[in-house]
Parts: sequence; structure tokens; C-alpha cells
Amino acid sequence: MYAVVKTGGKQYKVTVGQKLKVEQIPAELDSQIVLEEVLMVADGENIQIGAPVVAGAKVTATVVSHGRHDKVRIFKMRRRKHYQKRQGHRQNFTEIRIDAIA
Repeated sequence: MYAVVKTGGKQYKVTVGQKLKVEQIPAELDSQIVLEEVLMVADGENIQIGAPVVAGAKVTATVVSHGRHDKVRIFKMRRRKHYQKRQGHRQNFTEIRIDAIA
């Protein structure tokens, strides 16, 4: 059984027991969260597709950790103009474990 959920402006295909790094969610460690924007639910044979979300479907997850991704380096340059700009960015994330799909 799997589902497609939307969180943080992105869509993820999730299964029970899967660990997933999503955009930062303000929740305590080991707390339960409910993802209610479920776009699709499938259990092998039956597929339910929402318009835009599946009514009554939800995905329950547990917050495992918070952290920051690796640094992404941005380098801009204009040739022959003596312009160089260096910038870095580290995005925050929340790691969740999918417990149930209902």
C-alpha cells in the first residue's frame, strides 16, 4: 500500500515504514503528525485519485529528527566584467517515519 502526499510544496510517494526528509515542520521529536493532503491512495488493485485530495484519507507519521541538508554553493560570474559572487545555502529539514496510511 502506498500514497502520494503533499507537504512543503512538494509531492512524495510514501509507504508504511519509510523514512523521509521533508521541508521543516514545527513539531517536537517523537510526536505524531498527520498529513491530510493525500493526493492518491493505492493498495495494489484499488487506486483512489483525489480531485484534488482524497476525501477522508490521511497519513500518520512520527517525527524522527530535525536537521540541515548539505551546503549548496551558488557561484555567479559575468565574464570580462570583473563580477563574481559566491553564496551558500543550507535548507532545514524534518525527517519523518510513515506509520499508517488510512
